[in-house]
Amino acid sequence: MAEPRRQPEQQAPPVQRLRVRYAKRGRARFASHRDFSRAFERALRRAGVPMAYSSGFSPHPRISYANASPTGAATEAEYLEIGLARPADPDAVRAGLDAALPQGLDVLQVVEASGGSLADGLQASEWRIEIAGPDRDTVDAAVAALLAAESLTVERMTKSGLREFDARGAIVALWVIDDRTLGLVSRHVVPLVRPDDVLQALGRVEPRFALAQPALLTRLAQGVWRDGRIVGPFEDA
Repeated sequence: MAEPRRQPEQQAPPVQRLRVRYAKRGRARFASHRDFSRAFERALRRAGVPMAYSSGFSPHPRISYANASPTGAATEAEYLEIGLARPADPDAVRAGLDAALPQGLDVLQVVEASGGSLADGLQASEWRIEIAGPDRDTVDAAVAALLAAESLTVERMTKSGLREFDARGAIVALWVIDDRTLGLVSRHVVPLVRPDDVLQALGRVEPRFALAQPALLTRLAQGVWRDGRIVGPFEDA
């Protein structure tokens, strides 16, 4: 008779939780979420961060990712949370991780978690969208038409097939910065509306709105839309 499988040793819960804000810049914007997670776990080991681990037969470092940006987008405001087996100085963790990560993946800030869910504090994003192709009059007309619409359906291919959803409902603010640049604030709805979905919507309300090349997307901030601006999670920390 086969012996029952031995249960793995249970890991102690984290004694400290730290929240990390990081950036993806330059060529690093093409790193996928999986690429980043592998690089980040290597950086944790190289920096000697005393990570807590999950229980089970395959323990993993306690890392919680929140609303990662799409592959190809640059960002100044990505967030994650790590659980530690013993207390560490947040500034020392930031310096160690920043030195251990590849060029273009930059740790900007590390703070001690103040309670609550990190994801609950990430309800909206501000984006800079750099475009080439349509002239200023066409861009102005497209933005005005989209903002005037009550809803605008776009399509995106997902793992489950082609999906339709309303892009207009997620837009908090959309404005023209200059001839080649748009600003966007969008809520994190389900399904998530991305900047490229908004560009598709602009092309649907204004047929002349055609891009000569893919837009360059940069997430500038994440947080809660409050009093006309994005309030980041660390501002309430």
